[in-house]
Amino acid sequence: MKEFTYTITDPVGIHARPAGLLVKAVKALDSAVTIAKADGKSAGGAKLMALMGLGIKQGETVTVTVEGGSEEANAAALEKFFQDNL
Repeated sequence: MKEFTYTITDPVGIHARPAGLLVKAVKALDSAVTIAKADGKSAGGAKLMALMGLGIKQGETVTVTVEGGSEEANAAALEKFFQDNL
């Protein structure tokens, strides 16, 4: 299991467009991905409505957990995705 934290910089947080891009990126990986907020709520990275339901806003920190498959490479790819898009 690989894990990293990221503070959202997108002015409107994880809304429809970036959530859709994130789901697409996660589905391309061979790992299970979970996105968790500091308040304990979490969602699977491949579930669009669940991700949007977390209501993640700018300035909030999320923990991304990558399990199974090529964890090291997938975690690095997701970390870059977050930096580029969120």
